[in-house]
Amino acid sequence: MTPTRLFSTPDSTAGSSRPDSPNGQMCAIHQPNLLPRLATLAKLFAADYWIVLDDVQFARRDYQHRTRLASLDGSQRTQWLSIATHLPHGRSTSIRGARLAEPVRCRRRVAQLLADHYRHSAYWPSFKRCLEPMLAAFESTDRLADVTELSTRLLLAEVGWPGRILHSSDLLARGERSQRLADLAWLTGARTYLCGTGGKRYLDPAAFRIHSIEVVPFQAPTSGMWASARQVSAVHALMLAGPYALRRELEALRELKRGGDRFKDVRSGS
Repeated sequence: MTPTRLFSTPDSTAGSSRPDSPNGQMCAIHQPNLLPRLATLAKLFAADYWIVLDDVQFARRDYQHRTRLASLDGSQRTQWLSIATHLPHGRSTSIRGARLAEPVRCRRRVAQLLADHYRHSAYWPSFKRCLEPMLAAFESTDRLADVTELSTRLLLAEVGWPGRILHSSDLLARGERSQRLADLAWLTGARTYLCGTGGKRYLDPAAFRIHSIEVVPFQAPTSGMWASARQVSAVHALMLAGPYALRRELEALRELKRGGDRFKDVRSGS
């Protein structure tokens, strides 16, 4: 899953090169998150491409540097796991510009809290080994996005995602929000863009229609293991069900999205 550099022109995508892709390929665009929530992991798993949105403004109230861990005992208690983050340019710092603060302490806290919550899972020993590259990154980089992207990659690898990863900072697209997302999706050769619940509030589907890209809303189920999918890290479901069972759940949800639910413009009620 090596990043690929592709280019568009700032004023138009006309004449820009675009990869040859099978019809129906899906694209998801999302910020790098720390051990992402199950709903986020499911959206990425459903896509053929994940464009890591790493050149937008960092948001402390988002999940870019933190996640919620849930206990395995069914008590529904949760605890924040956060990585101390320094913003060299203040609030205007981009995600890729955010830096690790106190990396040694943060590495220790990440390892300890994960072990505290999940060491009694039958799947913990294997997952603990998978965590080693992410934990080692605290010593080899000062970029927050390197660590958080690795944390997402390892979860995708655990459930056998076969897709490809690109980075928005490597791609040139127009500045308006919906148009930029549409341009980025177009550069992957996608025919479908997976839109999360947050994007539905502002997304203009007309920007995608210009590229003949269908916008498909993505929303995770709300029962069973999915009850806390929008609040809790996917690590919780992985430690409860194991990688094979979780992959089957993700594959079933992906097949539903392949059915092509059409985007409903919530602003117009259509």
